[in-house]
Amino acid sequence: MLDIRFVRENPDIVKENIKKKFQDQKLPLVDEILDLDVKLRAAKTEANDLRANRNALSKQIGMLMGQAKKDPSKKEEAEAVKAQVAAQAARLAELEKQEPELEKALTEKLMVIPNIIDPSVPIGPDDSCNVEVARFGEPVTPDFEVPYHTDIMERFNGIDLDAARRVAGNGFYYLKGDIARLHSAVLAYARDFMIDKGFVYHIPPFMIRSAVVTGVMSFAEMDAMMYKIEGEDLYLIGTSEHSMIGSFIDQILDEKELPITYTSYSPCFRKEKGAHGIEERGVYRIHQFEKQEMIVVCRPEESMAWYEKMWRYSVELFRSLDIPVRQLECCSGDLADLKVKSCDIEAWSPRQQKYFEVCSCSNLGDAQARRLRIRVRGADGKLYLAHTLNNTVVAPPRMLIAFLENHLQADGSVTIPAALQPYMGGKAVLTPCK
Repeated sequence: MLDIRFVRENPDIVKENIKKKFQDQKLPLVDEILDLDVKLRAAKTEANDLRANRNALSKQIGMLMGQAKKDPSKKEEAEAVKAQVAAQAARLAELEKQEPELEKALTEKLMVIPNIIDPSVPIGPDDSCNVEVARFGEPVTPDFEVPYHTDIMERFNGIDLDAARRVAGNGFYYLKGDIARLHSAVLAYARDFMIDKGFVYHIPPFMIRSAVVTGVMSFAEMDAMMYKIEGEDLYLIGTSEHSMIGSFIDQILDEKELPITYTSYSPCFRKEKGAHGIEERGVYRIHQFEKQEMIVVCRPEESMAWYEKMWRYSVELFRSLDIPVRQLECCSGDLADLKVKSCDIEAWSPRQQKYFEVCSCSNLGDAQARRLRIRVRGADGKLYLAHTLNNTVVAPPRMLIAFLENHLQADGSVTIPAALQPYMGGKAVLTPCK
């Protein structure tokens, strides 16, 4: 959410940014916001003037009533002033009713306006305009056919989608045996990887209140992602970033505490609205999965440096497991409204002969901090808004796809990299049952 002062002073910049995001339907909102801002400030000014005048008149009434003991005519003057106060009270009550209504309308419109993107973000309407920045590791194409990922898992008797459909419907799964163990091993390895980077490990609440939901994401994202708990002000989280950033709501942080670096584990729950293609069957796009996340709260001038560090941590982790990846810079039209800059880390799929998303790193500037009122007290005692960032460490369902495809051998076995072997009971190879 943008600062109303910024919108007031830079309406052309805000409109140009909307155009860069290919959201021209939102352009009229800028003028509507400016109109509401004028009305709200006028209402506040008039209300403050009436309150000041009421105080002055109240003192005058007290003085006149005191004088009335000696001069009865002063009582009549006092009654006249009382009538004036009563007349103004009706207008003040009207203004005091208008103020919250105007503030609510203004805030709702401001929350729909996209954040100002970084100048380095490539301009384009959708993900087809995302830009490859760099590749890490040599993509390998084996000389044997790589099966679909669920077919690989079934060879290890490691997945049961039919039972999951009977229990919960489409978009769920049972993982079993070595595949389930591999899933847990990847999460444990990712946890320790981030702890070694100095991040503090957390397991957060898996439900959050609506005030946190609207603080961490746009309305469009909320509608597409979040599951609401019927009859309660609670939502299932779509990522632990929601709980972790939400933990700072209404807090004033000491600048000396920054940067705050957390890594958090959670199950994640997503509606995943819309139809998906064949490559999103299996466990690629599902309603429930587990994830290790990284979150940073820092000073504004440090957020871009942290953005660079965070996506590079993802690259380092995947390369430590011998999985080739690339960094893809997200274009303006592919950025969620709160994001200043974002990139995806994509893993190589030998079966598809292309890369697919496994991590998403985002700098949200002060958007979440403004919505959640996360402030920092500087050395000079002044308050300012923190910057927040997040990045996927690993989301095992997609990580498992990349892992199994890149470590599959011609005989159907799957090799385990040295870094992961301690988490797999020392196993160096998984042997299929079928």
